[in-house]
Amino acid sequence: MNWILAIIAGAIIGWIASLVMNTDEQQGAVANILIGIVGSLLGQWLFSGVFGVASASAAGGFSFYGLLWGVLGAIVLIAILKAVRVLR
Repeated sequence: MNWILAIIAGAIIGWIASLVMNTDEQQGAVANILIGIVGSLLGQWLFSGVFGVASASAAGGFSFYGLLWGVLGAIVLIAILKAVRVLR
């Protein structure tokens, strides 16, 4: 059951991040899910582990802060992918 919730949260987070970063047209559903899940992990590590923001440990969860930090992590991931020219 946790995998299903992770896929749903990853899809929502990846979709919102792709809309913000204007990459929605070139990404499919699978890319949104992967970027959402990996972006949530990146957001949790970066904002909670590196910068010490306590609420960032909820990244990727179904709460306001979980979605917020997940989307921010996914935006950072998309920016990195754009920098190395994986995404346009």
